[in-house]
Amino acid sequence: MADLTFDRPFPALTPAQRYYLDVFGYVVVENTLTTDETERIKDALYKLSEELDQLEDQTDAGPRIRGAYVLTNKSHHRFMAHIIESDPAITAYATHPSLVSMSEELIGGEARIVEMNAHLNSKDPNADFSEPPKYGFHRGTDIPFGSHIQNGLYHCNFVKTLTNLTDLGPDDGGTVVVAGSHKVDAPSDVIITAAYGDCSLIHQVIAPAGSTLLFSETLIHATGQIRSDNERAIIITGYGSTLFPYWDRGNLSEGFKKEIPEQLRPLFHGIEHWTRGPRYRELGD
Repeated sequence: MADLTFDRPFPALTPAQRYYLDVFGYVVVENTLTTDETERIKDALYKLSEELDQLEDQTDAGPRIRGAYVLTNKSHHRFMAHIIESDPAITAYATHPSLVSMSEELIGGEARIVEMNAHLNSKDPNADFSEPPKYGFHRGTDIPFGSHIQNGLYHCNFVKTLTNLTDLGPDDGGTVVVAGSHKVDAPSDVIITAAYGDCSLIHQVIAPAGSTLLFSETLIHATGQIRSDNERAIIITGYGSTLFPYWDRGNLSEGFKKEIPEQLRPLFHGIEHWTRGPRYRELGD
């Protein structure tokens, strides 16, 4: 966070990537992180997980580790939340110029960080792989409130960058989505039933480590089913319009706040004003 300016590319996506995003509600951009960046973040997450293991109470009510706590703590799934100040490599992910710009392109305006978390998943020992998989499908905001169109392109005021820190093959539990559901304002359960009726509507992320899934929270999505013996490690930043509050069951520490440079304060704190800093592109840009 030492740069004197917060320059980020815009537009962040190629016309083909932007078109794919509009059609399906998500796009996977491979190798957004270098191998070194990917390994540093992964090492930081496993270190944080080990530190959290030392706490008697790992929930948000406990003492926490540099703000971080555990939301889900199962033998095959650890969900760590409010991790933004837990390690410099993790903070750098949330402020990565390309990832912030990708989010702003989908938001249609300047972004602020609203949440940050990570998942370490492995195969569920109780899963029945003889049956067709069922997923925990959900969406994070509704279409009428979360969406708008500008220059013929779709925008959502709550988006996520989800980066896999391990390779994701077909059996490694990559995120699954109901393609195109970000634009279909019908009851989610009806859409999900339709998708189970034709599984070609359910897309799964398969990508090398260091790749990023960008998606709108109007898109119905879920964690995939892990059938392999590989552990899945992912890191997620949720971005919203600068009008939005931070909602990750935590506040930044005073020491951390003092280290945030002026040009990054809107990204961390938002802006207490009605304006949202519009950022729009044309498809051909």
